[in-house]
Amino acid sequence: MTNIFWSSVFLSPIVLATTLLGSTTAIATEAQPDSDSEFSRAATLSLPTQLTHLKTAATPILLAGFPANRSIAPFSAASLSATSGEKDNQGTMGQVTSVSQLSDVQPTDWAFQALQSLVERYGCIAGYPDGTFKGNRALTRYEFAAGVNACLDRVNELIAAGTTGLATKEDLATLKKLQEEFAAELATLRGRVDALEVRTTELEKNQFSTTTTLNAEVIFAVAGVASGDTVNGNEVEKNTVLGDRVRLNFDTSFTGKDLLRTRLQASNLDPFSADATFTPQGDLRFAAGNDGNDISLDALLYQFPIGEKATVILEANAGAADDFTNTVNPFLDGDGGSGALTHFGSRNSIYYLLDGIGVGFKYQFSKSLELSLGYLTDDGNDPSTKKGLFNGSYGAIAQLTFTPGEQFAVGLTYIHSYKTDFLTNGSVGSNNANLSNLGLPFDNDAFGLEASFRISPKIVVNGSVGYTRASVLTGLEGDVDIWNYSVGLAFPDLFKKGSVGGIIVGMEPKVTNASSQLNFLEDDDTALHIEGFYQYQLTDNIAITPGLIWITAPDHNNNNDDLVIGTIRTTFTF
Repeated sequence: MTNIFWSSVFLSPIVLATTLLGSTTAIATEAQPDSDSEFSRAATLSLPTQLTHLKTAATPILLAGFPANRSIAPFSAASLSATSGEKDNQGTMGQVTSVSQLSDVQPTDWAFQALQSLVERYGCIAGYPDGTFKGNRALTRYEFAAGVNACLDRVNELIAAGTTGLATKEDLATLKKLQEEFAAELATLRGRVDALEVRTTELEKNQFSTTTTLNAEVIFAVAGVASGDTVNGNEVEKNTVLGDRVRLNFDTSFTGKDLLRTRLQASNLDPFSADATFTPQGDLRFAAGNDGNDISLDALLYQFPIGEKATVILEANAGAADDFTNTVNPFLDGDGGSGALTHFGSRNSIYYLLDGIGVGFKYQFSKSLELSLGYLTDDGNDPSTKKGLFNGSYGAIAQLTFTPGEQFAVGLTYIHSYKTDFLTNGSVGSNNANLSNLGLPFDNDAFGLEASFRISPKIVVNGSVGYTRASVLTGLEGDVDIWNYSVGLAFPDLFKKGSVGGIIVGMEPKVTNASSQLNFLEDDDTALHIEGFYQYQLTDNIAITPGLIWITAPDHNNNNDDLVIGTIRTTFTF
């Protein structure tokens, strides 16, 4: 709400005028946040800081030259008009000390002559270096009165400072005449300043936090199996369901560059694979399990920079690879609320080999090359035997991401993981249902390649391939080879700005080869995962996404019926 409020403030011509009166200095510069990290952008200025920022740093047009990255309408009177202005080559605002320098202002009446004289004496008006004001409409009397008030403030400062030889009787007489001419406008503006101060005080008293912002995502989804009767001998139910997932993110920043994220989550939708033993890769990504919409702690992490290039992410709960690793799948990997509908469609399957509690690390060698490292464990909070941070199931990742430009990105990924009961612990996993049900400890080495190429502004091609070498350590000892791949097309701004269409085709993880004791795990057939969706951005905060998932020969078994799962996902963000 804070961001929305201040955005409206900067766009209001009324508040523009009152802000002009709020300044007691003639020249002001705007300070920009010094942070580019994803999480630090989420941490906004505290309200008191924003108020100070509004009153002093963002003083526009006549006082300091309105910043080029704001949009607002400037000035009108018979004597003055305005056009757009720009920054100088260094990106700084240059002061214009003569009204005659403003090439689009016409010196037609006494007020112009008076203001010109005051400006040249006291430097109380600033404009853009090209001699223009930003904007393309005429000055109003209110805005001109605000400029007069700026010169009044400047003269008062000089008098209070004991400066001699500047505030002449003639200048004071001119100011008095200007005050009389614009008395009604000045009185109106001062009343608006008083009203703004009252609103500011009220907001300070009722603000949520000076360090924390709230953002949320709510998903309503109608879903059901449209086709397919049996999978691995189990009957597939075709009930249509209405489910939800609610996430509340409390993002806290203590320095402006760090982030403490506390996420509360509630959901009531079980994955469809729970009813039929096929790989959960084809499940809806937002189907987080039916906990009766009880609120629980989901993600809990703290991110902070080390120097200019390194970032550390501490994962205290429900950590995932994408918290510190680029999955190289723009427009499709939206973590369930946007983009692809399923786990498989969102990212390379090998990323699911690690989750839980641990630490992540990112190092930016340059704008185009980044190293990501991470270690997450399923049992990091369990002190019992063969549990804890280092004695239970875990996953470790290393990835180099190369982004030479906005059009192309490629990731090279290595993951080593150990699963005490393979993937029966509720993780999506990167393997088929047979392996998940085996219940044996596996040691995994996985290699992945991910790439994205923007063919045109509205067509993006994504692809990934993953190979996992899984070794059984006890019982039926041996190795299995597992492959997966996918190709996706994304269509940003399809039919409407902010909307996106997507098509994903690929092979969910398949056991292509197994040693002698495990050869019964080999998949003789091949399942294809075909997914299509269209995310229609109804408003800035509401998106509606109809989509279909078609899985041929589920679990890589031609004896299983093809499955078609349909959904209409509605996502609310605020």
